[in-house]
Amino acid sequence: MLSTQKTGWMPRLAFTPAQSTSRGDLLVVVFLRGAADGLNMIVPHGEASYYRLRPSLAIPRPDDRRAASSRRTIDLDGFFGLHPALQPLLPAWQAEHLAVVHACGAPDESRSHFKAMELMERGVDSESGPASGWIGRHLATLDNSNGSPLRAIGVGELIQRSLRGIVPASALRSISDYRLAGNQKRTEQLRNALSAMYQGPDAIHQTGQRTIEILDALQSLNPQQEIATKELTYPEGEFGRGLRQVALLVKAEVGLEAAALDLGGWDTHFAQGGASGLMANLLNQLGRGLAAFYADMQDFIDRMSVVVMTEFGRRVTENGSLGTDHGHGSALLLLGGNVRGRLVHGNWPGLEAEQLVGSGDLAVTTDYRDVLGELCLKRLNNPALEQIFPDHPVTIRNLFR
Repeated sequence: MLSTQKTGWMPRLAFTPAQSTSRGDLLVVVFLRGAADGLNMIVPHGEASYYRLRPSLAIPRPDDRRAASSRRTIDLDGFFGLHPALQPLLPAWQAEHLAVVHACGAPDESRSHFKAMELMERGVDSESGPASGWIGRHLATLDNSNGSPLRAIGVGELIQRSLRGIVPASALRSISDYRLAGNQKRTEQLRNALSAMYQGPDAIHQTGQRTIEILDALQSLNPQQEIATKELTYPEGEFGRGLRQVALLVKAEVGLEAAALDLGGWDTHFAQGGASGLMANLLNQLGRGLAAFYADMQDFIDRMSVVVMTEFGRRVTENGSLGTDHGHGSALLLLGGNVRGRLVHGNWPGLEAEQLVGSGDLAVTTDYRDVLGELCLKRLNNPALEQIFPDHPVTIRNLFR
């Protein structure tokens, strides 16, 4: 347990039973930065136009005997399937803990990475909306009884825009790097020296005190939990390490309510690849990372909601550089014990010429805020949807139990 004499806050459990208080699931948001190609991630193998428009990049049908089985789409429901690199997620799908929302996205049609990410992380339609992030507003509309310095974390060097708001969030790249090293006596002396240095009401001193609180929280983590977590097959790299650290904080019960992580590199204008190649390698990281996190969190799965989202999708037709250009609709993944899993949700608009929008893009038939809004209401026990998504009246689409 953490010392309340040192930190000034009483640690809460990371989770509380559903409906018992305003606290709900742990929220984990994974943002695929660069606009992931939802059509090659969740493959519409039952749509003939998909293969006609992507002669080089399309993922072979599940029954295509001309392709090796390891390169074929993994069928989900007879029409949609997983990219073969996402095979590690199949157990979660079969357990009804994984769902897909296809043709999902934002109303913004700028095809600008910066603008699209900015608006989506703020949860607004226009740049004139609130500057805070949608997760930040979610946390701000709850009671403030959770004073943990690790209530909200962004994995990386900077805090994700979605977390920004009046509730402080912590950027955490590495737990081990954040800790004070050395023997216990000297560590305590250093901690006391830092505490004495940062006494005062101004912002610099408050930031220093908050850093000390985080150090106190992380110093308390159980080494045996760290060893057990490291034994799971998280992929190498920042994404896998980030998920492992989130899992460790969950098990340590330090009051974590929301975590945001990024996986970049999805802007595949050139040499995107199909069943193998650039995008397949990224999907391999995503699939293996989420699968390891899912296995690690089995004791908490009914109190956890994971969202995987991206700023927009890719154009349906492959380009001359064997890649795909900026599009519109994409796919969103939901992982957790209370999603309506083993289903591809949404209204599929089709890929025929008259069904596409813009320059030949998959239409958006589900606004991403409908998904996040229903998540806030049903799983995070937060009914303040008008404050979290002020520009958008949320439509409940029966995605969660």
